[in-house]
Amino acid sequence: MMAVVLSLSWAGVTPEQYDAVRDAVGWEEQAPDGGCLHVAWFDSGALHVTDVWESQEDFERFFAERLAPAVEKIGIVGQPDTQLLPLHRRFVMPGVSGAA
Repeated sequence: MMAVVLSLSWAGVTPEQYDAVRDAVGWEEQAPDGGCLHVAWFDSGALHVTDVWESQEDFERFFAERLAPAVEKIGIVGQPDTQLLPLHRRFVMPGVSGAA
């Protein structure tokens, strides 16, 4: 298996909706298998996410089993623009850990 980078942009998703999905899924309290890194930010009325996963299969399982049901429950509409690409290199600065 090859590690992948997920790049996502979802127009119309608000910080409140993102927080509601995060709370419903609980990925910070119960990290998904294969998840390595999650970064989210907002600009121009859109949610942007960059994730690193150990494999595309790990992300797809997390999406199907945990994320998609929460997105539907919260009522987020539309579809994100996404890309899943092979990871070339991963480096985490010394001393960086945990949530912010």
